[in-house]
Amino acid sequence: MSAQAAARLRILHVLDHSAPLHSGYSFRTLAILREQQRLGWQTWHLTSPKQGHSALVEELVDGMHFYRTPSRAGTGLMAQMRLTAKRLAELARSMRPHLIHAHSPVLNALPSLWVGRRLGLPVVYEMRASWEDAAVDHGSTTEGSLRYRASRALEGFALQRASHITTICEGLRADMVARGVAAERITVIPNAVDPEAFAYCPPPDLALRRALGLEGALVLGFVGSFYAYEGLHLLLELAARMRWRHPRLRILLVGGGPQEAVLKQRVAELSLQHVVLFVGRVAQADVARYYSLMDVLVYPRLPMRLTELVTPLKPLEAMAQGLLLLASDVGGHRELLGARFASNLFAAGDVGALEQAVEALLASRQHWPAMRQQARQYVESERSWSMSVARYRAVYQTALVKPADTGPLTI
Repeated sequence: MSAQAAARLRILHVLDHSAPLHSGYSFRTLAILREQQRLGWQTWHLTSPKQGHSALVEELVDGMHFYRTPSRAGTGLMAQMRLTAKRLAELARSMRPHLIHAHSPVLNALPSLWVGRRLGLPVVYEMRASWEDAAVDHGSTTEGSLRYRASRALEGFALQRASHITTICEGLRADMVARGVAAERITVIPNAVDPEAFAYCPPPDLALRRALGLEGALVLGFVGSFYAYEGLHLLLELAARMRWRHPRLRILLVGGGPQEAVLKQRVAELSLQHVVLFVGRVAQADVARYYSLMDVLVYPRLPMRLTELVTPLKPLEAMAQGLLLLASDVGGHRELLGARFASNLFAAGDVGALEQAVEALLASRQHWPAMRQQARQYVESERSWSMSVARYRAVYQTALVKPADTGPLTI
């Protein structure tokens, strides 16, 4: 693809959901779209019925224009895909993109493939997590069930028919190869951050610290969604073990999600109300203020298929700000941090191992400045969005020259 052709590239993105909803998914999406527009590409953005009920068919959020697919209460999966396909076809005919870029889940890939076939457009499928594994880990199905097998079959169907596939990490790439997808059809576009959005080692936000009652406290923190696989109960068990040795220990939890009520109940059972602070979800622009209050970020993900395969995003934000972090040794964390940060890992699911890791880190304060600098340098040199998004150029070039798939495809 020549520089002149790339500057005119028109991409229609199909998304599960977007801002203003808060998730790692929506934050990654915004970063990709902004960087693609910096490259001079024209992008349009359609969300599925999963965005939720709204009278709006178009919406401007965080400087980005989103088209919405109308949702209907009680709509089944097949009907959702038909709604997405109908809206997508309308937009594609009007906008005349060069290609369709469908992002997870497969409920977006299938309508995109159907519309792409009808209109002669190549489809790039970005699988950020396999649909069946996300369903298992969010509790909506069980591994080995009929629904799980059907979900896996649909995912494989879409993977075989996309013009090209992208994914967020090598773990997912290896899983797709094991399904029979040719390795050369898959490109890893890793999670990243914009280093300029996070000041290095900023002074703590004193007003926020005072408002939360954290003056003089030793703060262990977590920022993200409260899913069961995040293992946040381990942080509560850790606090119960360590509070007698560290009376000013505080656990700062920023975010929300399905496990919030369970976590708050456990806090009450352990009499940790004065130790654990739930501050709820905060705007992405304010996350850095909360990071500035934390001495150590902890990501205690539990070992399961999703966490072994998928790399998270939030630890990179912490590293960009020069924060210290500890993470469980699940596969996603090992890939994200690499061998140079192996000392930041502890045995997943083991509160004793987490406790030892925290105490060891607290005992090595003389090394903290070098550890902070190493984390920041890693983000700047290997994990910036400008570097990640540049990889789409070759992906799109490949998709645009690939002949349209001629296998059967109906919705």
